[in-house]
Amino acid sequence: MSRKILIAILTIAAGATAGQQQDQRQRDLDIVKPAPPKPPPAKTAPSAPTRAAIPRSYALVVGISAYRNLPQNLQLNYSERDAEGIYSILISPEGGNFRAENVRKLIGTRATRENIRQALEEWLPSVSKEDDRVLIYFAGHGFIYGGAGYLAPYDFDMKAAETTGYPMDSLGKVIGGKIKAKWKVLLTDSCHSGAITPETSNEKVNQKLLSLNTSLFSLTASRDRERSFESPDFGGGHGVFTYYVMRGMEGEADENGDGIVNADELAEYVRRNVRQATKSEQNPTSDRGSFDADMLLAYNPTGVKPGAPPEAKDGTLVFETNMDGVELWVDDKPVSTLKKGEPFRLPGLQARPHIIKGVKQGYEPDGPREEMVYPGQESTVKINILILRRKNKAAVDAFDKGLQYYTKGFKDNYQKAAELFQHAVELDPKYSQAYLYLGRTQDALYDPEKAVAAMRKAIEIDPDYIDARFSLGAVLLSTGDVDGSVREFNYVTQHDSKNAQTLSLLAQAYRLKGAYPQAIDSARRAIAVAPGHPEAHFWLAEGLRMNGQWDDAKPQYERYLQLSNFDSGLAGKLNYYIVGSLVGLGKKKRASQADIWRDLRSLAYFGMCDCDKRRKAYDSAIANCSKALTYDPSDPYIHYALGLIFAYKAQTSQSLEPLPAASKHFRAMLALNADVAEAGDVRKMLKNFDDLLSRP
Repeated sequence: MSRKILIAILTIAAGATAGQQQDQRQRDLDIVKPAPPKPPPAKTAPSAPTRAAIPRSYALVVGISAYRNLPQNLQLNYSERDAEGIYSILISPEGGNFRAENVRKLIGTRATRENIRQALEEWLPSVSKEDDRVLIYFAGHGFIYGGAGYLAPYDFDMKAAETTGYPMDSLGKVIGGKIKAKWKVLLTDSCHSGAITPETSNEKVNQKLLSLNTSLFSLTASRDRERSFESPDFGGGHGVFTYYVMRGMEGEADENGDGIVNADELAEYVRRNVRQATKSEQNPTSDRGSFDADMLLAYNPTGVKPGAPPEAKDGTLVFETNMDGVELWVDDKPVSTLKKGEPFRLPGLQARPHIIKGVKQGYEPDGPREEMVYPGQESTVKINILILRRKNKAAVDAFDKGLQYYTKGFKDNYQKAAELFQHAVELDPKYSQAYLYLGRTQDALYDPEKAVAAMRKAIEIDPDYIDARFSLGAVLLSTGDVDGSVREFNYVTQHDSKNAQTLSLLAQAYRLKGAYPQAIDSARRAIAVAPGHPEAHFWLAEGLRMNGQWDDAKPQYERYLQLSNFDSGLAGKLNYYIVGSLVGLGKKKRASQADIWRDLRSLAYFGMCDCDKRRKAYDSAIANCSKALTYDPSDPYIHYALGLIFAYKAQTSQSLEPLPAASKHFRAMLALNADVAEAGDVRKMLKNFDDLLSRP
């Protein structure tokens, strides 16, 4: 008997490895079907056609303002905001062009020494290749201890400086030896507020940073014994160095107008503007001989200017507004939210006309219009929001009737709502709310292309319409445009950092991109804001499971199931369905709503099953996968997982008794979908099982 079992085990093992991988790859969530990754744009600029090829890129962004163990006088104001700004620019298609899943963000309490070490010494070396671009950004304290340089993580302790700081020597070894990339970038905005150890001076810190590696573009915030300044006068609050890095990468450093910001251009732009802004008290430093001057740092194809532009010189616009909450746009990019009585300075603009616009939801915008920036001058621009947008009464009546049908749910009501919302926007083409609900209704009717168009129209009318950006992000997520959804959700969280629904969907997006640490972080932030948010616990569980943290994942699945258990009342379940339809979570019949709840419960039980299987708790795994089938009996991967688990149980117990159950589920999998990648291995296992079970 044992020899027969051994034969079965060998056959099982041949397919099980692939099966375990497939569990993670194909069982990625049927809620959305991600499109294949799109290659980065390969457009070429007129003056440099070969330089616009964008390499695969990875980045680590670190920012710490509030240190756990430092006194109040050594806390910083804007380092975390700086890091968030750099992240937004890196993932922008008109900026760094980094894919969101390739940017690891460690901000605030997440920027511990261990997390920084893991990202630098394990993650970046494991993903980067010879032809890639790698960027590391750090905003926080740097210091010297025992003659050696260190970066100060969130949990840095002056009483144990050597063991709680991250050594710059280690950073140099990682960049020089472990990270494989043709372009390596280090941007550091450190030493904002004096010495945190007696030896610390910016001269020593920056000397250490600049001598890390000869193939590195290292741009540091200051030199000598200079301070690195931070101030609310720069874009609403930034380190001066980081502010100009951001503006430069957004296109202001593109002096020759070819749509590309290279290393030389950024270094010159940042150095020139920081010196001017601080009256030469702060001088950013880079070693001109240590990097490829043509290294591509940002690509802005819409910024390409015909012909040879004049030599770039820079000026400042100061914006004043008559109303709180006015969103400022400059050159079609959102800049900040203006407040009445608080002038907003935007230095570092190229000396040329810039398109400015002030918008506030419900009002006619001020602009778009041109404002001239003059070299070396500061000009004040008034943003006046004066005209309340008047809605056509007939359009409002149509919208209100449409909303009544929309809130009832189900296909017939959605169709009537869509007709009324369409009528409303025909009567009033500037009715952004009607466009939003038209988009939401079309999404519920499973017409995502029309939904996206309607939501984009709402945002075109009111660029600061947070609800529209949230809903657009949700629809993009459900259609597989995960990069687009991340950008929209990132916009929302920058304006509302405690929006639990957005943070939860952002966790979903990161999980689908395979960026599991980011998914875990976003889900935990959502739970911190709203502990009773069911889906935040689900996406936290998914991130933990896919990150190999099975013991931590299972309680989060259980918490999700507990919070989403509406079996006791139909009203609660219907409310859950309606909320789900608003955020685009359904997969099959969105207009019927009922799939959302069943899908997620099935996936939660499957997730617990997978955690149990990997912990070799096979009986518990069988119970959870069987429960998953009660919610979605037609899922071939649940049957596949059950087949494997019964086979593993046979292997562990050295008994043929579990094999009939394994065969049953493998056959059910093939009946549901015989074309999956595992089908060949499953057929081989079934043949061996049948042979074993037929023998006396």
